[in-house]
Order: sequence, then structure tokens, then C-alpha cells
Amino acid sequence: MNEQSSPDAFSSAVRRLREARQRARTALVEPAPPRPPKPLPPTGRAGRNLPAAIGVGVGLLAVVALSLFVRREAFVVLVVLAVLGALWELAAAVGQRHIRIPVLPLWVGAVGILLSAWVAGAEAMLMAFTLTAGGVFVWRVLDGGGMDAVRDASAGIFAAAYVPYLAGFALLLLREPDGPWLVVTFLLATIANDTGGYIAGVLLGRTPMAPSISPKKSWEGLGGSLVLSVAVAVVLVTLALDGPWWGGVLVGAVVVASATTGDLAESLLKRDLGLKDMGSLLPGHGGIMDRLDSLLVTAPVCYLVLRLVLGG
Repeated sequence: MNEQSSPDAFSSAVRRLREARQRARTALVEPAPPRPPKPLPPTGRAGRNLPAAIGVGVGLLAVVALSLFVRREAFVVLVVLAVLGALWELAAAVGQRHIRIPVLPLWVGAVGILLSAWVAGAEAMLMAFTLTAGGVFVWRVLDGGGMDAVRDASAGIFAAAYVPYLAGFALLLLREPDGPWLVVTFLLATIANDTGGYIAGVLLGRTPMAPSISPKKSWEGLGGSLVLSVAVAVVLVTLALDGPWWGGVLVGAVVVASATTGDLAESLLKRDLGLKDMGSLLPGHGGIMDRLDSLLVTAPVCYLVLRLVLGG
């Protein structure tokens, strides 16, 4: 009995020794457990870094206000720089789908469109846009023909119409006698649309407006946009522009319609391109295009409605 148990005990000891050696080797080559990820910046239900967004927004508003009421030409320069940056972001975004927008002639044309709007008015702005469209097309065709050239030139012409041409209407507002206050009304009513929609959407949002395009937009948020935008527009139209109260209601309502359309249009474009933001230049906001989306579509609407309301 003892003779049989001795080999068994020896074999068991050898097996345990081998297992211990194997565990030691595994411990030596096994990688260290991963470090816990760094905490992300605080974001709200809308998925944004709210403190950064507020800080950047207040800073931008201060710069815009100074440029409007100290030197109007400074605001023109701000618009030109914003448009050039937005065109760069848009070209980079569509470049992911192998669409090459001719940036250089587009930049030159954008400056021409905006300066024409400021110096000579709407007719000159339209002429500058026409020349820009032709220049973009010729530039791309000279760089190589075929269907790719037609696609790229079409994208460039779309970019010229979408960004600098629509932005030119803000400068047409600035040319008016009460230009700075007209621009302030346009800007603050549009910002009120975004702010009211954000607050109401976070607090009350339950019913998605367009879930396939922008899942966070809700009908409750649209109601908040309408209330705040109309209130801001009524105050500015009656007190700053000496217009009728119903004019403020009309301005606020059309701003909500146009700004929401612009926001959804860019959301659709970003979804098609597989992007969350067009850029990352503005913390808490994304890129320049992400701030201009609603403003661009609203600028011509405000230009027409404010002229109608104020008898311009």
C-alpha cells in the first residue's frame, strides 16, 4: 500500500510543481490590466460640453457686438473669415466621399460675393455669385475633365450658394440705416431659437420631430424655440427698431421655421457623410459650419421680412 502511494504522491507533487511554473510564466507575460479611461468632459442630454459651449458662445457674441457698434467694417471682416473657415470645413467633409471642391477659386469668389454685398448691394452680390460659379466650373474642368469634374464643380457651386451667398444677406442688413440693430435682431432671434429649443427639449422633449435625421430634436423643443424666438424678436423690433409688435411675432415665427430647416438640412448632410460635427474649432459647438447652419438659411428670410415689417 505504501509502495503504491509513494509514486502517486511523487507524480502529484511533480504535477503541482509544473502547474505552479506555468502560472508563474503566465503572470510574467500577461499584460497589465488596462488603465481606466479618463473621464470625458461633462455633457448634457444634448451631448455637448455645456460649460465650454456657453463660454465660447458668450465670447463670440461679445466680439460680434463690438464689431457691429464700434466699426461696421470689422463685422464684415468677421463674416469673411467665418465664411472662409466654413468653406474649408465643408470641402474637407465632402472630401471623405472623394468629392474635390476647388477651394482656392471658391475662396476668391466668396470674398468677392461678400464685399460686393457690402459695397454695392444685392444686384452686385448676385453678379459676383454668377462669376464665382463660372470660375469654379472652369477651374475644375481645366484640372481634368470627365464626370468627376462635373461632380466636383457642382459641389463647388453648391458651396458658393450655400455659404457666402446666403451669408451676404447679413451684410445687406448691415448696409441699412439701422444696420447694426437689424443684424442684432437677426442674430439674437436665431440664437433664441436654438436656446429655447435646447432648454425645452432637455426638460420636456418626448416626441421626436425627425428621428431619422436629428434624433434629439423634438416637437416640444420646437415649441420652446417658438416662444423664446418670438419674445426676443418682439422686444427688439418694438424697442430697438421702432416697429409694430406683430412684426416681431412674424419675424420670430419665420426665424424658427428657417433656422429649423437649416439645422435639419445640415444634419441630413452630416448624416450622409457619417459625421457628428463638421469640425472641432469651437469647443462645445463643433465647427464653424455647425454654428452657421441655421444662420445661413435665416439671413435671407430675415432680410426680406424685416424690410417688409419696417417698410424698407
